[in-house]
Amino acid sequence: MSGTVTEQLIEDHLIEGQMEPGEEIALKIDQTLTQDATGTMVMLELEAMAVETLESELSAQYVDHNLIQEDNKNPDDHLFLNSACEKWGIWYSAAGNGVSHPVHQQRFGIPGKTLLGSDSHTPAAGAMGMLAIGSGGLDIAMAMAGEPYYVDMPEVWGVELRGELPEWCSAKDVILEMLRRHDVDGGVGRVIEYHGPGLEALTAMDRHVIANMGTELGATSTVFPADDAVNQFLTQQKREEDFRELRAADDAEYHVTETIDLDEIEPLIAKPSSPGNVVPVADIAGEGLYQAYIGSSANPGLRDFAVPAMMVEGRRVPPKVSFDVNPTSRQMLQNLTEMGYLADLYASGARVHQAGCNGCIGMGQAPATGRNSLRTVPRNFPGRTGTREDSVFLCSPETATASALVGEITDPRTLEDTHDMTHPDWTEPETIIVDEAALSSPPETPGGELEKGPNVKSLPDFEPVPEAIAGPVLMKVGDDISTDEIMPAGSDVLPYRSNIPRISEWVFDQVEQGFYKRAQEQGAPWVAVGGSNYGQGSSREHAALAPYHLGMRAALAVSYARIHWQNLVNFGIVPLEFAERADYDAIDQGDSLELPDVRAEMQDGSKVTVRNVTQNTRFVAEHSLSPRQVEIVLQGGLIEDYKN
Repeated sequence: MSGTVTEQLIEDHLIEGQMEPGEEIALKIDQTLTQDATGTMVMLELEAMAVETLESELSAQYVDHNLIQEDNKNPDDHLFLNSACEKWGIWYSAAGNGVSHPVHQQRFGIPGKTLLGSDSHTPAAGAMGMLAIGSGGLDIAMAMAGEPYYVDMPEVWGVELRGELPEWCSAKDVILEMLRRHDVDGGVGRVIEYHGPGLEALTAMDRHVIANMGTELGATSTVFPADDAVNQFLTQQKREEDFRELRAADDAEYHVTETIDLDEIEPLIAKPSSPGNVVPVADIAGEGLYQAYIGSSANPGLRDFAVPAMMVEGRRVPPKVSFDVNPTSRQMLQNLTEMGYLADLYASGARVHQAGCNGCIGMGQAPATGRNSLRTVPRNFPGRTGTREDSVFLCSPETATASALVGEITDPRTLEDTHDMTHPDWTEPETIIVDEAALSSPPETPGGELEKGPNVKSLPDFEPVPEAIAGPVLMKVGDDISTDEIMPAGSDVLPYRSNIPRISEWVFDQVEQGFYKRAQEQGAPWVAVGGSNYGQGSSREHAALAPYHLGMRAALAVSYARIHWQNLVNFGIVPLEFAERADYDAIDQGDSLELPDVRAEMQDGSKVTVRNVTQNTRFVAEHSLSPRQVEIVLQGGLIEDYKN
């Protein structure tokens, strides 16, 4: 066996390819995860593929994003998802049961398994010694149907942890330190594997925090060993029989190495509007505060709520601060109640919301315009909260709670002087309440019909790529444009996740309000141009599907985020890369482009000719597709390829 945990996991599941960084490999997928904002498309894709039975060991569908029921759309989709689970034999986690990632770790996480999820934070399960990867929904549908998952073999980035975190610091500060060092694209093409003596002081849920936000570094995944901490977690969850030890060999070699001395970590915070914009909290202490928000998939552990509760015990948050508590599961709420922590949070003035993604995805708890919101969520992309002109900072539960108590951005270490407060002494309990009441197992005999409300629209057929593509650059954007900016989330938009014609009305709306009308007037085909790391962030394939519906047939970017690039391929949109940055700089929005021999050139090699008709210039772009992917995109995407 290979030396690193990552390589052991890949070797155990390798179907095709060589384990050389950059080479395309095919992996057997054991488990799949879908959530309601993306899962509706997965079920519609299974329908379009005419899949009769599933081949995955375990598939689980969570309802955690679209919980607001202001009309029929969300509850209709919940019924649709439940009917799909009955039809194909899938676990169903009902609305209110909790956020997919922590619930999946609690109930289904098993060391040594692979997990593919239609949510970009699926790598959180790497805390359990799993190889967990986020991808577009169509890749998950394929895995559910028994097809392998194709990905470029990543480098393994070994991060050695030494020492122990100081008081007032926690796991969130570790991943913020990684983002401070490497920004949002430092992990591209890599799996981050943590090792070293510093792991001993990190629980499985601490590791979940770090693995969850490895996604913000652009990493393919994050992996931890399955050691005593994982065994303790599974024992606490009454699943000790699922434990399997999985550690790196003593002589394991990593492609890239790094060391973090945990003793030197200080409270950190990511300023608006990027997870990579990280500074010490002390540098901006004293700035105003409107909202402090704890919870979400990036801080879902019991300690992430218990420590704030201990901090506010016997104290009140100023009325001008909205102190929002976002529980991550029913099980969490029951344990917080049993231990008395929920009462302490309520008594402090906290607003306690239902268990789910909620404000993290713009489903409620939006801040006031331009007012500072401190959040323990994984992302602070512009407008993600639902407020267009938001000002969101990412931080630990300790920093968010300290700031709520003081009424301004506060380094939690200063509470020892200002509030005569010692750091809460928290120890993870050996036994807790385990709740599975809202988790429905697959029926013994799957079958039945899909229950479609009026907002659920079946997928259209997809067209093969023509011999040539000619159209205007309808949108040009800069570096690090996220899928939240291509296809926003939020309570106005996500209820149309199963209705591509309607959700397309918000394409690029965060960049240009009313872009939809311009695209509708133009019609197909048109081209989008982007800078580096185009499409970072969420795995939602609507960021490819909705532009396709509006007529986008090709993209030109300096570089792509992995999941969005794959989603473009999956739906027959040609993803090209500029060979020279100067070619990107020279293009203006509105220029008319031609790809005169795109089909033949893609079949012949990696170079594609691009002619700028407006400027009467010509340059050569490139693509990074394997021969297998070339055939997929030319046929019109993965569904057409599967059917053929």
